[in-house]
Amino acid sequence: MKIAFVFPGQGAQYPGMGRDIAEKFPVARELFHQADAALDFSISALCFDGPEEDLKLTQNTQPAILATSIALFRVLEEKGIRPDFVAGHSLGEYSALVATGALQLGEAAALVRRRGRYMQEAVAVGVGAMAALFGLDLPAVQSVCERAAEGQVVSPANLNSPGQIVIAGNREAVERALVLAKDAGARRAILLQVSAPFHCALMMPAEERLSADLERCSFQNLKCPLVTNVDAEPIRTGAEAGNALKRQVSRPVRWQESIQRLLDEGVRTFVEVGPGKVLLGLIRSIDKSVTMLNVEDEKSVENTFSALL
Repeated sequence: MKIAFVFPGQGAQYPGMGRDIAEKFPVARELFHQADAALDFSISALCFDGPEEDLKLTQNTQPAILATSIALFRVLEEKGIRPDFVAGHSLGEYSALVATGALQLGEAAALVRRRGRYMQEAVAVGVGAMAALFGLDLPAVQSVCERAAEGQVVSPANLNSPGQIVIAGNREAVERALVLAKDAGARRAILLQVSAPFHCALMMPAEERLSADLERCSFQNLKCPLVTNVDAEPIRTGAEAGNALKRQVSRPVRWQESIQRLLDEGVRTFVEVGPGKVLLGLIRSIDKSVTMLNVEDEKSVENTFSALL
């Protein structure tokens, strides 16, 4: 039975995340101490106690989710539960690379904090937007985006699951796409509450800044394969990991294809490692027959132990 660990991205964050596992498991508590030291401020306090408005800032959200996800991973690892494959949605790809030993926690935490800042600074507040479209396939969404652009940027950003695609770009173009999507038969089309238009061409300034940082990082070869967002293909080398992270910033997250590739590789158990259960919902809409578990708090950790040990 092959197991894949999947790591969530920016969508899951809430005050209190990670607190109970840090209290219960020394290995998780130590991980949060390491993250605090790497960032020169208490990301653990922000995770455990908020305030929520600070936690929602992209440059804080990204290291907070990374630290919580890896703390949970360390708890599983200590019990001998290890994956055959890993994948991460957007930001989650950094968590996945730490889990495989390709990146050290401190280096990854500093990287994702800068990544969040670069993404926020790439587009002025209010200029960009993202929207979720339900009930349209990719060709239909691409057609909607082409007609809505009118010289601006709007394109598929997260190819999440059958019938769920997120688009990103200039706010006016995204708003035009919402109207066109409904006319094209979308079941729902809703504007998302996000701080920037991630994974579209407007992120190129962030991609260029982050690429310079990634060039200075020391990537190791992976202990197990990672299926990347940008290509939906497994990689094993540190060089491939760095290259994928560079290209990921302005290109779509090919999540549905990534999960299908894991299924094709024989994965039948998926464990979402990190706050929330968003990814399990997406996986369920792709293949309902697989075993799905999550670890985000003490109770779910114990449930996963019971299922896998």
